[in-house]
Amino acid sequence: MSANDNRDQFRPEDHENDHFILTTVVGSYPKPKWLNRAKELCEDPDHGFDEDDLAEAEDDAARLIANEHERAGLDVVVDGEMRRNEMVEFFAHRIEGYEFNGPVKVWGHNYFDKPSVVSEVEYDDSWLVDEYEYTASVTDRPVKVPITGPYTLANWSFNEAYDDDEALAYDLADLVNEEIEKLVEAGARYIQIDEPALATTPDDHAIVGECLERIVADIPEEVRIGLHVCYGDYSRIYPEILEFPVDEFDLELANGDYEQLDVFKDPDFTKDLALGVTDVHVAEVESVEQIERNILKGLEIVPPEQLVVSPDCGVKLLPREVAYGKMANMVEAARNVEAKLDAGDIDVEREPPAPADD
Repeated sequence: MSANDNRDQFRPEDHENDHFILTTVVGSYPKPKWLNRAKELCEDPDHGFDEDDLAEAEDDAARLIANEHERAGLDVVVDGEMRRNEMVEFFAHRIEGYEFNGPVKVWGHNYFDKPSVVSEVEYDDSWLVDEYEYTASVTDRPVKVPITGPYTLANWSFNEAYDDDEALAYDLADLVNEEIEKLVEAGARYIQIDEPALATTPDDHAIVGECLERIVADIPEEVRIGLHVCYGDYSRIYPEILEFPVDEFDLELANGDYEQLDVFKDPDFTKDLALGVTDVHVAEVESVEQIERNILKGLEIVPPEQLVVSPDCGVKLLPREVAYGKMANMVEAARNVEAKLDAGDIDVEREPPAPADD
């Protein structure tokens, strides 16, 4: 099955245009203020607010955000990562072999509870199946599951047990494969591997490639696998990433005003492109017209049938009304571009790659 085939399974039955540009989000979303308060209450024994109460609050928040994604019109939704605190810490708490020794200052006044790998990592219980099943039960839209990738899980941890981070990353990739197999059994058909560390350490793209080979081993072709890589110099990992065994690449380009767009034009981009068309670093809602222009940037790289649109990255740091506005305008812009493609008002002929210098 091609990437196009497993993309079309997410096309709504009542989709109004002949063309289809899949709309989704990367993952995180602003948490309701009351959820943060619920976590504070759970940590304070004097309030009698326990783990079961917090779990109920997290379910309520996940349902609320999935429904907000529906209301915005997204084709594929997530739960906004309502149960997650940080992309490495969340998984490290669920993997045997990790332990925590306190927060580490990362920049400014921000701290990260950086975990240590103190023994061989092992798979204990599922990490995400319960949250996937819950989200799928409260929405009629397909649900995407983001998972922090093994390279980032290794790179952003203290390694006190393995000879090098490469060996640790490979063991973690085998665990991610186990988790995806359980998610597939539960009905998941769209998995996104988050590897923000890749573009900051591009010399290790071969390690990430081997990790991905392990991750997708024995995963059915109808399961869509995406790779999200935010920020960094993409020219240092392209075209090598085209060899990765994934269906789509999710790239942050709006924040850099598409300055790196030409990187992906030669050689031809042979995978599906999940293009960031709204800037998550700007707390203003782009107009529908601006997002339409951004979508057209994607059509310079791939034809419409290979294009997915989303925000550049997770939107958890934005005001909630801004995050929603960006999504709603993004969906409207995608539908407008589809209609213009149907009418023949958009020329999708892309320039051929420039010949290589002799």
